[in-house]
Amino acid sequence: MSKNVLVVAELKNGLRKTTLPSITFAKQAAAKLGGQVHALVIGVDDVQAAAEELRKYGVAVVWTASSPGVKNYTAEAFATVTIKAADAAQAGIVCASATAQGRDYLPRVAAALNAGMASDISGYEEIGGKMAFKRPMFAGNLNQWVEITTERKVVSVRPTEFDAPAAGAPGGEIKALDAAVDPGSLKTKFVEFAEVKSERPELTDARVVVSGGRGTKGPEGYKETVEVLADALGAAVGATRAIVDAGWVPNDWQVGQTGKVVAPELYIALGLSGAIQHIAGMAGSKVIVAINKDPDAPIFKISDYGLVADLFKAVPELLAEVKKVG
Repeated sequence: MSKNVLVVAELKNGLRKTTLPSITFAKQAAAKLGGQVHALVIGVDDVQAAAEELRKYGVAVVWTASSPGVKNYTAEAFATVTIKAADAAQAGIVCASATAQGRDYLPRVAAALNAGMASDISGYEEIGGKMAFKRPMFAGNLNQWVEITTERKVVSVRPTEFDAPAAGAPGGEIKALDAAVDPGSLKTKFVEFAEVKSERPELTDARVVVSGGRGTKGPEGYKETVEVLADALGAAVGATRAIVDAGWVPNDWQVGQTGKVVAPELYIALGLSGAIQHIAGMAGSKVIVAINKDPDAPIFKISDYGLVADLFKAVPELLAEVKKVG
């Protein structure tokens, strides 16, 4: 079995922070296998800058792939390049973060490499002398350990479950990958990326998230509490599925099992009960603060700090304190 581990980086205005936990996993896995960590950067405009940044995290070789066919993301093009990089890196494991993009193209990579795949892994261990991957199931209520029996393996890494590696002095080398993709040969083509513009941090990358539920009592109540506090803290905003389904907020703000998984340094939960589906998306947060008028709300079972209060009275008082220090 090839012992190297290939990490496919994700770019958006530079290297995305969600890539870094995958490097941590790759370094741990490579150490077990006795191999090296390789990384792949796909794109056109910011490939070299991202490659230089990756050299700070103990990556032995950074492969760069740049061609008109990968200027804009498509699963088909990225899978094609990743397959070539896996061969060039002699990778026994190919991994990327379990973002929307990673979940999109990695199954294609696994199929082309005739490799087994474990998705959304949160850990791994040696069990009976074999590498087993840990996967959360049933909204995190159970964990499953799976063995991939093929020689090559593909995994998507849950970015909230591995700490980002510490940056150090640049090392390793950068190599250009001969992986030109002819756009005309692809069965799919990029048409448009309709990005939601916001001055707030992106939800999955934010250090602080302020999230709200039905206790905000409607779109106006959500703005008066969640959005006002988030803007004062320079935070991202989140929401439960219930208020997304009710049309109070956009669906890309949803946190939870069927939304986005986040693990900020601080997660402030306003007027949300803490249903297991929501907790599955934010339980990895470093510090959880909850404000809810129901003392029996499940969110208090996982919160580090809890306040039983009317959030429409508590939030203005909290804002006043934030303004004093800010």
